[in-house]
Amino acid sequence: MSHSEDKGFSELLLRAVAFRKDLIESEHQTAFRLFNGFYEGNKDLVADVYGSSLVLFDYCKDSAASDSLVQTAADVFQKELPWLKCIIVKHHTHLKEEMRRGEIIFGDHSEDFIVEYGVKYTVDLLLNQDAGLYLDTRFLRNWILNHCAGMEVLNTFAYTGSLGVAALAGGARRVVQMDRNRRFLDTARRSAALNHLDLQKMKLSPVDFFVGVGQLKRSAELFDLVILDPPYFSITEKGLVDQTRESHRLINKVRPLVRDEGFIVAINNSLFLEGSAYMNALETLAQDGYIAIEEIVPIPEDITGYPGSILSGPPLDPSPFNHPTKIAVLRVRKKTTSN
Repeated sequence: MSHSEDKGFSELLLRAVAFRKDLIESEHQTAFRLFNGFYEGNKDLVADVYGSSLVLFDYCKDSAASDSLVQTAADVFQKELPWLKCIIVKHHTHLKEEMRRGEIIFGDHSEDFIVEYGVKYTVDLLLNQDAGLYLDTRFLRNWILNHCAGMEVLNTFAYTGSLGVAALAGGARRVVQMDRNRRFLDTARRSAALNHLDLQKMKLSPVDFFVGVGQLKRSAELFDLVILDPPYFSITEKGLVDQTRESHRLINKVRPLVRDEGFIVAINNSLFLEGSAYMNALETLAQDGYIAIEEIVPIPEDITGYPGSILSGPPLDPSPFNHPTKIAVLRVRKKTTSN
């Protein structure tokens, strides 16, 4: 990176920080996106804050350019945010898995929890190639927190279980967290314990989605809310997930598990599915009169970029959603013999 390139990059970072000043609180326990390079001028870097830890996602393919990029970002952010205690770099294109999971380049201990809308969430920032807590679903966690009192909730593709923990913190009477990876699910248990929530109300189910849904159907279990947050593409011996070509398929899989007048939160994070196409798929499902699109949950501005900081957009138009992570709340009616 030349001096002029370095100066231009630094200015992009400084502008991004300026737009996010109101997200910085005195105790430094919240989490937010500090810089989204895909929108704000440099697609080789994304920067997230988790409490007093900074995570730099390095997408640069050239090692020398990567070193310069990371060093410039670290220097700028440490100067602007002197309270940072740890910086982690996750090298997205590195051949070694441990480097993709991240290396600490400043400090000796990363944050182990953050606070969001009064709820504590355990974070293990070196657990996986991402940071383990998705910041784009922050508003969804708040929606769940405010809508789940007394509900029975199924969180499929739960990963580290933050959406299910939000439900439990919001007064859900029962939460089932389903994910293939037991180690990821253990994060949900630790988050619930951090908040002194009743662990007896939360079941951790380490099982493949297709197997787990089949088991629940056979046992005739019903839920007031089913959360569907799958990867955009996945193939296992049990089934296929393709959020670009078959965005409706998994919704139909879980519909039989929803009580009458219950909800499905359907999340589609495919970059290569236009928002209008996803909405059309949902509207097609709604044509039978047993599904209604209740509301769209937006993505926070720190994720999308701000009107004064956005320099480029996603590959396809996400509207009527405001980001490729497209979140819709669906209300479900059950078919009865009298209908």
